[in-house]
Amino acid sequence: MNSMNAPKILPWIARKAGISDELALKLWRRAVSEAEYLTGKAEGSEFWGLSVERFLSIVEDEVGNAPSYSLTPAPQLSWMWRHQTRMSLLSLMAAQNAYRCWQNTLGDMYGQKKAA
Repeated sequence: MNSMNAPKILPWIARKAGISDELALKLWRRAVSEAEYLTGKAEGSEFWGLSVERFLSIVEDEVGNAPSYSLTPAPQLSWMWRHQTRMSLLSLMAAQNAYRCWQNTLGDMYGQKKAA
């Protein structure tokens, strides 16, 4: 099933979080299942975005509940994902606003010529 394919970044996240690749894959499958349940879909940008967000959150919970043998805490990655998503949305909103501005400007210019 295509939705169960793990992202290529999964081993990197597993290493950074200090968990095995097998556990990371298990957590990924859980995140995909939750995202599918919440979105009602098994594809699309909303589904994939929520899958990654849920995965990072589940990994953070798993690492937070695990006994710590090192002095350095595992990195928190979900903030990075949310920040990247917000930045992408801001770029999209800026492009939409620029398009509307040009559309209104051109509409005003051509609308005034026809009225005259």
